[in-house]
Amino acid sequence: MAARLFACTRKSCSRTSSSSSTQRECVGPIASHIDSFAQFLADEGYARVTVKSKYSLVADLSHWLKRRRVPLAELDEGKLKRFYAHHRHSIRRADVSTGPQLLKLLRGLGVVPALPQKTDRTVLGQLTRDYERFLSSQRGLAPATLSSYLPIVRRFLTERFGNKALRLEDLRPRDLHRFILRQVPRGSRTYAKLTVTALRSFLGFLFQRGAIKTDLLAGVPGVANWRLSHLPKSLPPEQVERLLQCCDRSTPSGQRDYAILLLLARLCLRGGEVLGMTLDDPDWERGEILIRGKGQRLERLPLPKDVGAALVQYLRHVRPACSMRKLFIRMKAPRHGLLSGGDCLISNADGSAHHSSQAVHYNALGGAFTQHLGSTAGAAQRDKGKGPANRAPGGSVVFTCFAADARDPVPATRKGEAT
Repeated sequence: MAARLFACTRKSCSRTSSSSSTQRECVGPIASHIDSFAQFLADEGYARVTVKSKYSLVADLSHWLKRRRVPLAELDEGKLKRFYAHHRHSIRRADVSTGPQLLKLLRGLGVVPALPQKTDRTVLGQLTRDYERFLSSQRGLAPATLSSYLPIVRRFLTERFGNKALRLEDLRPRDLHRFILRQVPRGSRTYAKLTVTALRSFLGFLFQRGAIKTDLLAGVPGVANWRLSHLPKSLPPEQVERLLQCCDRSTPSGQRDYAILLLLARLCLRGGEVLGMTLDDPDWERGEILIRGKGQRLERLPLPKDVGAALVQYLRHVRPACSMRKLFIRMKAPRHGLLSGGDCLISNADGSAHHSSQAVHYNALGGAFTQHLGSTAGAAQRDKGKGPANRAPGGSVVFTCFAADARDPVPATRKGEAT
């Protein structure tokens, strides 16, 4: 496919013209790798017209490097920036992504050296790395959480000590209060709450390793933030069924969204747990599916019949063929896994449901089928807390799955837990 695509592209672009610099054959240091770039774009699912546009831009870049006698090994983000500045009148906004895509390919081939890893050798850098390892290995936090906590901690230490030595034993509650008060006006309440959470985590780390003698956790004030308080905490089953019916299953994206919503509702999952699934997670022989939960926990849940049927329909007839291992991917190029956009997805699906709320949080689906159940599911709902799949008071993780052909819900526990 890629060979036929770029054979046509080369034929159309080989007609050189003095009036159009985009219609030229690719010559220069990138010419020998243009076929690999073609295959890369084909795997990403780009249309032919888009591939031709990207080809023309790469051909211009290769010619620009040749004229300046820049070897391919020296191509980097700085060179791309200079190239874009030189062609600023002919570069479209959509063309800006072509350069990073080319660099990603060339670095994967080993033609262009990878970006050097900058290591902070200062005491602050060492402390930050120790804290990062603590969060990753002992707390089991995800990389996305680390990228949120670490900048806040670095900023706090930098503002408190500046260029002076890090005398952590000198930290006092007033230092925490001043930093939080300076951060609150800069962002939303959600960011202020994140700041408080990161500081509490860092102070616990310092106290645990003995860097501070006094536990300062009690000195960190809380932030009042009733997140999504205008949205329902859970939906009745009949409204969830109406929400599922709103997915336009005559379109590929509608069938994909229907499978996602079924997983959220039937298995009480978080949005991140669904979007993080891979093609290896469903176990079709055992009728189970692997869930990657918080804290790097791997657990298995029974796969209800309707959920399995929706997944089979999506995988056989909807999901584009690509090298991406994520279960749910974009329907348009580039073919990447879906971002954490469960709120938007459900809001779109709910567009014609005439629901009293403008949007539905995906955790509302997780509790929809446990809201009205008996004592077992009621215990799970009381312990539900901030999201689905939390531990019940007895130590087990209680879920509510629906039997394939039964009206009554069947409570299920995660494998390996005591009921």
